[in-house]
Amino acid sequence: MVRKLFLITFFSIFLFYMVFGCTSIVVTKSATIDGSVINSYNCDGEYLHHFGIIPAADHKDGETVEIKSFDGTVTKIPQVKHTYKVVDLMNENQVAISETTFEGRKELVNPDGLFYYWTLMRLALERSKTAREAIKVITSLANKYGYKSSGETFSITDKNEAWILEVIGKGKGEKGIIWVAVKVPEGEMVVHSNSAIIGSFPMNNPDVAMYSPDVVDFAIKKGYYNPKSKKSFSFRDAYDPCDLAKLRYTELRRWSVYRRVAPSKKFSPDFALGKSKNPYPFSIKPDYKLSVKKVISLLRDHYEGTPFDMNVGLSAGPFSCPYRWRPISWVVDGKEYVWQRPISTQQTSFTFVSQSRADLPDPIGGVYWFGFDDTYLTCYIPIYCSVSYFPKEYQVGSLSSFSYDSAWWVFNLVSNLCYARYSDRIKDVQKLQSQLEGNFFKMQPYIEKTALMMYKDGKKNLLNTYLSDYSYECGKKVYEKWVWLSKYLITKYNDGYVQDENGRPHAKGYSQQWLRKVIKDEGKRLFLKKEDSKK
Repeated sequence: MVRKLFLITFFSIFLFYMVFGCTSIVVTKSATIDGSVINSYNCDGEYLHHFGIIPAADHKDGETVEIKSFDGTVTKIPQVKHTYKVVDLMNENQVAISETTFEGRKELVNPDGLFYYWTLMRLALERSKTAREAIKVITSLANKYGYKSSGETFSITDKNEAWILEVIGKGKGEKGIIWVAVKVPEGEMVVHSNSAIIGSFPMNNPDVAMYSPDVVDFAIKKGYYNPKSKKSFSFRDAYDPCDLAKLRYTELRRWSVYRRVAPSKKFSPDFALGKSKNPYPFSIKPDYKLSVKKVISLLRDHYEGTPFDMNVGLSAGPFSCPYRWRPISWVVDGKEYVWQRPISTQQTSFTFVSQSRADLPDPIGGVYWFGFDDTYLTCYIPIYCSVSYFPKEYQVGSLSSFSYDSAWWVFNLVSNLCYARYSDRIKDVQKLQSQLEGNFFKMQPYIEKTALMMYKDGKKNLLNTYLSDYSYECGKKVYEKWVWLSKYLITKYNDGYVQDENGRPHAKGYSQQWLRKVIKDEGKRLFLKKEDSKK
């Protein structure tokens, strides 16, 4: 049953992926305050995610795995002797995988390939103990059976290393893939957001870079790279050339994270705006060491405090709402305009921040901080990578039918309630969000101290029950609090009034700043003349 739910989740990604656009932040162990390797993911798309757990299993010789395509075709591939437990997008060995789609050259999509990227992610998690093994699984399966997706950037982390793997197909009729994987330098971090980020890379040091043998030759054959130009070969330039629209859509998000974690480097938005030809570096060393809590805050970003701040301006409306409805680009009077694309976005289906730690046993060291819907409005829940069960409310729901029984819908409801009077309602969300997440972070060392005692005493079954129960209760509590919050928001903000703590409604109206904009646009018909007031 659980396995079925997980398969449906990844099948749904393609069906409802109306707009590609995800963000991933990866931090190496020397760049974190506690030695964690951190991976993260905003999975953006209009679809309903089902949280899933696949149990570990032993398999008999000759056993196969069924890979189903959207036309109903079933292809069987050999199963391995043992598959590891997978908790959503993290496995029992503390390996976590996230992705962003960079699309790349459209002619390189192979419609006859077997694997979409999400199936490769699942199989890699089932079959890998390390990030390097996961890279091998993804690339070998895609080469052997064919790759069906467009260009993809994977963040693959374990308890010691972080790697970025970029993959693209070879086009119709060519089954294999072009790929390159680069290890994130120790002490540094990476952000990717729908653009390929690997430029030049070392070709004689497999400890820090691995790649397909024809990565350069194929680019030459296709005319993507001219060796006579005397320019160093760049995977990004060859396989994912960017125009101004894509730069702004993707690179502005990378800039926003880098400017927050390394203010001393004074990163400029010019590359994202097409005013500079100098791309942002593959990775950077942050000015300070990061924590899971800090990475969560980085994922909550609308360009606050910058010239691109989405909380200000006429487009933010009377209540400073930082969300813009699609399409992201639009035309008025023959001129094309574009909204900013922030990291925090309303179409996020789910988000996670994974924590992998080498100084703790795997069942305790791996924590999958998970949330539904927009990062700014969700609550991250600690789920240990060894858990065997989680509340059913996180595993059900349909995009076509609202239900309070589905945690995804409950979070989505709260978010949509906030959009109408954002500047007021976000405070209520953040109050509860801060309280719950704050308690989870405070409890973490105590939970893990007890868990470690169980592990050392050899009580592994009790340890699994203990961590599963704790993660379950955290998930259940957050779900119930968000149900309460949805009802509270409807009650407090009703018919344009705001109730006080005693339940009395007050007419709060609009800010002076917004009213001045209204007066500028339509003041003549709103102004109350003195003689009119005497009548």
